[in-house]
Amino acid sequence: MTTKAPTASSPRSNPSTPHEITELLIDAEADDEQVQRQPPVLKRPWFLLLGLVLVALNLRPALSSMAPLLSEVSRSLGLSAATAGLLTTLPVLCLGLFAPLAPILARRFGSERVVLGILLTLACGIILRSSMGEFGLFAGSIMAGASIGIIGVLLPGIVKRDFAKQAGAMTGVYTMALCLGAAVAAGSTVPLSEALGNGNGNGSDWTLGLGFWIVPAILAAIFWWPQTRQRHGQHQVAYRVRGLRRDPLAWQVTLYMGLQSSLAYIVFGWLPSILIGRGLSATEAGLLLSGSIMLQLVSSLTAPWLATRGKDQRIAIVLVMLLTLAGLFGCLYAPLDQLWAWAIVLGLGQGGTFSLALTLIVLRSRDSHVAANLSSMAQGFGYTLASLGPFAVGVVHDWTGNWDSVGWIFGIIGVAAIIAGLGAGRALYVGVTSEKV
Repeated sequence: MTTKAPTASSPRSNPSTPHEITELLIDAEADDEQVQRQPPVLKRPWFLLLGLVLVALNLRPALSSMAPLLSEVSRSLGLSAATAGLLTTLPVLCLGLFAPLAPILARRFGSERVVLGILLTLACGIILRSSMGEFGLFAGSIMAGASIGIIGVLLPGIVKRDFAKQAGAMTGVYTMALCLGAAVAAGSTVPLSEALGNGNGNGSDWTLGLGFWIVPAILAAIFWWPQTRQRHGQHQVAYRVRGLRRDPLAWQVTLYMGLQSSLAYIVFGWLPSILIGRGLSATEAGLLLSGSIMLQLVSSLTAPWLATRGKDQRIAIVLVMLLTLAGLFGCLYAPLDQLWAWAIVLGLGQGGTFSLALTLIVLRSRDSHVAANLSSMAQGFGYTLASLGPFAVGVVHDWTGNWDSVGWIFGIIGVAAIIAGLGAGRALYVGVTSEKV
């Protein structure tokens, strides 16, 4: 049974306060009381900050670097649109399927060691998908998606634990690194393919363009390695949260997370192909996606603050989702000379939808233990649901032979996200119990 949360006038529902900004970084190990109470031992915090930024920069390029090259990859390997849709779907599916492993691995080996090991797995996935044809392409995409899913759950908790007094600033740095990594990869992969391929006398070479992103992954692993040798909190007291999957509000939060993510990964996976189909070059399409992603930073930082000014988050959810749908339909149907304007609208909308999804996890939870479990549920089930969107776009394009019909997919997912968001945006708490094990 859900219970009413405090209104916006209460400090508990206002994430602009230092305490609530801290809570926006969900700790995957929040079930461990001792880790939360034991202050971190940091010899060189600036070096940890550099490592965190480098790791965060690697959480999107494996996804966004494929999109501008998807048409070329499909032609090179003879992939149908449906098969290409599967290629964009598998990494997103792995985000959901492997996210629940993160806390388990962290308790067994420690978060820092797991991040290092998974960075190396990510590097292996990147090189595999660019060096062994169709099999390597799919196997490497699965490895990359699984790696990003695990690191993406652990990294916010490390940020929150080791920079608790600078949580507001670090939230911005973390978000900026995610957007920057995605934008740089989307905008530079095609030029890299052309430059590296021409250097070998072969013209554009998509394998070199995709394989290049092993470099930042290895660089991040090198800078992260010293963190595995520092002492951090020991696990002593664990908490168990019961009743989450029986709570309707928890499912509404999860559905909103999954549906808005579905639109996001459709953009990551298919927007350049849609724009190329409309007449843009691969380079132009990649740059447009890159610019749209960079604009997400603006709304991702401002939307949570604005959303907590009212009594609940329903109006904010509807607003950012309508911006997202307007941007998507504009990129799909508007005249070519208006595409950059609609890409800006799309970026502002999607930055808001993602940050609000994270904010809802916090505001619908009574404490950090519930928030950690709700975050795991929203990411695990949500990203699994999100993977269906990119696959559906590929199937519909295969059936119809054009991009016009995928507008129906945008509309259906967007309306469903608004419906879920209207439930998740109410000022309520999920009805669960939290107890020591």
